[in-house]
Amino acid sequence: MVEPCPFVDVSGSPYERGRQHGAAVPQRVKRSIELYGSQLGDLGYDAAAKSALIAEFSREIEAFGAHYIEEMRGIADGAKVPLEDVVMINARTEVIAKAKLIKGTPIAETEELDDGCTGAVILPERSASGDLIHGQNWDWKAECAETAIVLRVRREDGPDFLTFVEAGGLARCGTNAAGISITANYLESERDFTQVGVPLALIRRKVLEQEHLAYAIKAVATTPKACSNNMMLSTVKGFAIDFECAPDEAFPIYPSEGLIVHANHWVGQVALTKLKDTGIPRVPESFYRDWRVKKLLDEAGGKLTVADLKHAFFDDFLTPHSVCRPPRLNDAGNLSATVAMVIMEPAKGSMEVALLPALNRVFTRYSLTDEPVTLAQAAE
Repeated sequence: MVEPCPFVDVSGSPYERGRQHGAAVPQRVKRSIELYGSQLGDLGYDAAAKSALIAEFSREIEAFGAHYIEEMRGIADGAKVPLEDVVMINARTEVIAKAKLIKGTPIAETEELDDGCTGAVILPERSASGDLIHGQNWDWKAECAETAIVLRVRREDGPDFLTFVEAGGLARCGTNAAGISITANYLESERDFTQVGVPLALIRRKVLEQEHLAYAIKAVATTPKACSNNMMLSTVKGFAIDFECAPDEAFPIYPSEGLIVHANHWVGQVALTKLKDTGIPRVPESFYRDWRVKKLLDEAGGKLTVADLKHAFFDDFLTPHSVCRPPRLNDAGNLSATVAMVIMEPAKGSMEVALLPALNRVFTRYSLTDEPVTLAQAAE
């Protein structure tokens, strides 16, 4: 049996929220550190070199928002781990990539750079309930089922939010009390790691702090990044937009027929005229994953439900290289899987999560206002 994500409910100052987070799931925080810290050791980084490397990212994060470092300090104190290890969790894509560049190791030599994913938004005009639905499958290290949590952050300085995240992290995908939601997918281009940028996790967190979609769009579209990423934004008011982000430029994709679906390859024609998609060797199945989700949603009819989106995300066409993939060794020898399926209904302030959905169809519903509830197993 796959156990549901622990639910961590925090409030107070940034430091206090972090302390509550770390104290609630210290073993999961330590497991997150183990997963990524071991990669630095494998690259030949001793303690001093690791500290110097991560200190650079701490300064960048503090310049973006000092309260982020305060919250990370609280997590570290609560979990009784070094602050630099919590910074590493929140900047793990950028830290590992820079570590490889310094050592002269090709960034993609040992593993996939970042998360796979298939994400989708159903706009109100295509929703049977009339309410927007936003979700994704997160494809990454299967071991992250051991680190995943759902974090509810109650804030005095902005909207409360829910985020599905690795323990020790400030945000991943999520929804907030203002009805703004975000999911994100791996993308790659030849511009990656040619400039300094804000870690992707902090940009996602910035989105969840916003009261208005305009400022969420600003955070995604204008914040400098070190690497490419796809970020899908929606508002409960009935609009969604996808940004294919290069480090220094963002390319918008608008809904078509009430849907946005995106996997892990660049699809915007403007983007494809300006840059090269270098991620295809790592995610070749992306070309049919988004096609399959669109096809299944269209076959479900003109008005769609949460069950329809789950059905599309459970798709096992050409498994194990499928929309919903079971744990398997990838080309680099890492155990990869669809770690979680996350479905958000911002009008309800809710998020449903099933860990390792290829093996487990039981969802837990988390809420901005209520306690978690285990749901009946999703239909075949």
